[in-house]
Amino acid sequence: MSTGCTSDIPITESRNPATGQIDTLPTLDMVRLISAEDKRVAVAVAAELPAIAQAIDAIAGRMRAGGRLIYVGAGTSGRLGVLDASECPPTFSAAPEQVVGLMAGGSQAINNAVEDAEDDPAAGARDVAALGVTGRDSVVGIAASGRTPYVLGALGEAKCRGALAVSLTCNHPSPMADAADIAIAPLVGPEVITGSTRMKAGTAHKMVLNMLSTGVMIRLGKTFGNLMVDVQPTNAKLRARALRIVAEACDLAPDAAAALLASCDGEVKTAIVASLAHLSPDEARRRLAAAGGVVRQALGDGG
Repeated sequence: MSTGCTSDIPITESRNPATGQIDTLPTLDMVRLISAEDKRVAVAVAAELPAIAQAIDAIAGRMRAGGRLIYVGAGTSGRLGVLDASECPPTFSAAPEQVVGLMAGGSQAINNAVEDAEDDPAAGARDVAALGVTGRDSVVGIAASGRTPYVLGALGEAKCRGALAVSLTCNHPSPMADAADIAIAPLVGPEVITGSTRMKAGTAHKMVLNMLSTGVMIRLGKTFGNLMVDVQPTNAKLRARALRIVAEACDLAPDAAAALLASCDGEVKTAIVASLAHLSPDEARRRLAAAGGVVRQALGDGG
């Protein structure tokens, strides 16, 4: 992997020569330039796929044993971790405590910047300790620079407790990579606006976090094919999605899928197993429980 640092300045803090006159451009040319820089993000993330896959498998293995996925960050990076964690319960029926986001400065920093909170490594260590982190857990530290003290403190405490430590940065080498078991570092280059890491670095982090949480949940059996079978139908949109999932998985007309879902108390996985394996809802539930909630295993024949 090539270096992401120039001298002692992280590349995410360096000046982008392509955008030095961006304030003089017509608006269409300005956004074309931003778009051209954004195209670099997917390429940078693609270069990190082996490390991302390694992290997914390691995290999933620990979560099967009852562990948690814990994101730690400050500023934009922290907010992205909190966002990804908050979306796992409705999307995958994950328990709220299964995927956790820790933010430098606490919950108030989600909406209001607490800029000096990121400079306290002891606070990161305390927040990890307060969660009672163990060797079954995985802690993913997120920071564009790769050197945020709060995140370094959190990763250090996680390692001391035997947890898996993963770093997600946009610089390499970095202190966070040195502290991690697995280092993920999409090198997106200097930002369009110097140091504004909510842009390319933030986009890269969002893409990687999407892959990590989605990949882990797929490995835990939270999907059937590409169907979101652990969705929680808590509103009209999600109830309609649950109905479509059952209809598609079981090749049923909407009315038949609705009747099946109702007979299974709205449980999508139960409905699919009951239909495809020709079982009663109670027997489908027993099969799913024995299979750890994995639909393909409950079906017994690979679906």
